[in-house]
Amino acid sequence: MLNPADTTFAERLTQAGIKTRDATPAYTHELRGKFVGKSTIVALPNSTDEVSRVVRLCNDARVGLIPFGGGTGLVAGQVAPEGPPPLILSLERLNTVRAIYPDENTLVTEAGVTLSNLHAAAAEADRLFPLSYASKDSALIGSALAVNSGGLNVLRYGTARELCLGVEAVMPNGDILHGLKRLRKDNTGYDLRNLLIGSEGTLGVITAAALKLYPQPAQTATAFFAVRDPAAALQLLTLFRERAVDAVSAFELLSGQSFAFLTESHPDLRQPFETPPLWAVLTELGTGPGIDPDALMADTFEAALEAGVATDARLAQSGQQRAEFWAVRETLPEANRHIGAIASHDIALPLVEVPGFLDEAAQALPKLFEMRINAFGHLGDGNLHYNIFPPQGATKEAYKDRAAEATRLVHDLAMARGGTFSAEHGVGRAKTGDLQRYGDPAKLAAMRAIKQALDPNGIMNPGAVLPL
Repeated sequence: MLNPADTTFAERLTQAGIKTRDATPAYTHELRGKFVGKSTIVALPNSTDEVSRVVRLCNDARVGLIPFGGGTGLVAGQVAPEGPPPLILSLERLNTVRAIYPDENTLVTEAGVTLSNLHAAAAEADRLFPLSYASKDSALIGSALAVNSGGLNVLRYGTARELCLGVEAVMPNGDILHGLKRLRKDNTGYDLRNLLIGSEGTLGVITAAALKLYPQPAQTATAFFAVRDPAAALQLLTLFRERAVDAVSAFELLSGQSFAFLTESHPDLRQPFETPPLWAVLTELGTGPGIDPDALMADTFEAALEAGVATDARLAQSGQQRAEFWAVRETLPEANRHIGAIASHDIALPLVEVPGFLDEAAQALPKLFEMRINAFGHLGDGNLHYNIFPPQGATKEAYKDRAAEATRLVHDLAMARGGTFSAEHGVGRAKTGDLQRYGDPAKLAAMRAIKQALDPNGIMNPGAVLPL
């Protein structure tokens, strides 16, 4: 493939009216510093038509390109350490919310709008856009759809895929797919929207989306529960589902190691328990008028206490305390980076398999080498962030040669229980080997056929998802 920095190609971009700049580390370095891409240039289109021009030029010149969002991905989907240097196609200037339709609970936005700004735009219309996670201030909706991200509210509202009604996208040959229909039903052939969502920029560039909104909960209750073990946490989830039905919007599991890491890395962060429990759950209820979520939370705690499921609880008494509770959960990724993980894993399991996996992994992994394990995540949908750290006083560099061994064991254990090695972060370039190892042969063959049919020149995010 041609180097995008080639003078002739760079001149073509300029002649096409495309703004460019040299790539800084913000574009070429993965968030945790594990992957570094090659020096290249960045195209900065400010419209779908300009994206189309860039993609068409890349396809004609056989220049690989990486669609770039907020740079918050954790599987090297946005950086290319190997192969020819690609053009980076940044969506940051496509940053307009085009329209909001409160009466039909929909919003149309360009791909470069951050999740935080979508939250604010929805709130101005007295609506809720529920997709959220720790990097919401920098993560862009286009990349969230490209990887089908999940986050904190999947239990109630679903993943990015389930929140999207339609997409506008530029296909690998430069053609624009005009799919921004705000329809709940549209049964007119192949579902290209869902083909592009989760494809990680390997089949096209999502430039805009029609998204679902929801009424703002009239009242919210947030609480931390101390539980004896993950099995008890699942029992607590069952109690909440029986009593609150679909009012449960989040159900997050934290381990005692999570609290210990927060104490070590963020000593000024206010934690909910004076003595951290071995396991805890952070949950939130959102109800309509006439239903008191605080009473529902308190009643469920009494039932959990009587059943021996929960041992203690802290109910947020104010908006500030609610924010402090969520700060505990959302600071965990930063705490992990501060400690320095040997290996990080984004896995999912059927709910009933979660306790067994955690027990089995806690026994099997320390047989490899001495380690600390921080397991936490979105228990309500079975998604665990299972991370391995060096023992106290050691550095992750001392164990870098053991990371692959530990990851293989974690993934083997999860897959053996009907789980997956990638729940919400995607495959990127970091997990292409896992996809080849664990993927269903028929699925992999179909994926390769689709890639060849839509992107025969292999320009779209080359090396991501399917290896070069």
